[in-house]
Amino acid sequence: MANSDNASKEKWSEGLKAEFKKIIWPNKKDITKQTVAVVVCSFFLGLIIALLDFVIQHGVDFLVNIKF
Repeated sequence: MANSDNASKEKWSEGLKAEFKKIIWPNKKDITKQTVAVVVCSFFLGLIIALLDFVIQHGVDFLVNIKF
């Protein structure tokens, strides 16, 4: 039983090593470009959400303060 467990662990670790060799890691230039893209998109999305929040809040305040 111990031999089969040991053999399966070795087989698993060899498979893991083989899979890690298939990974293509991005270089520094690609990571920098992708990071800048994420930061810029996040900034503009935050700006759009803030603008919508501002407009909706003033619209609701306007509707609440209407006197008939």
